[in-house]
Amino acid sequence: QVQLVESGGGLAHPGGSLRLSCTGSGLIWGDYSIYWFRQVPGKEREGISCISNNSSSLIYQDSVKGRFTISRNNAKNTVDLQMNSLQPEDTAVYYCATPFHQTCASSTYYFARPQHVGLWGEGTQVTVSS
Repeated sequence: QVQLVESGGGLAHPGGSLRLSCTGSGLIWGDYSIYWFRQVPGKEREGISCISNNSSSLIYQDSVKGRFTISRNNAKNTVDLQMNSLQPEDTAVYYCATPFHQTCASSTYYFARPQHVGLWGEGTQVTVSS
């Protein structure tokens, strides 16, 4: 069964940190770029980061640039999202996903059109509150 599973969500205070993980199974992990999206109820799903299959390309949306860091371990089938300097506006359900491409060359396209991304995890809730 091909699936992605997110973990690591929870509650953080403003200025705090959380580390999310995405674990894949049933697919050749090292072949595919992995994206992180987030969604607030009532709003569109927002693409925030992409890492290419071999980590040569890292893409961040302006909203998280300088605060979030994406990384991957292909031996463990994981992609992590280290989130620092969290703010209340980072509160959302966070999803990992893959369009089954190697690179992040189409990240602008998929950030704007998440409905075209092929495989999604179930999501993990991140809440930033004092």
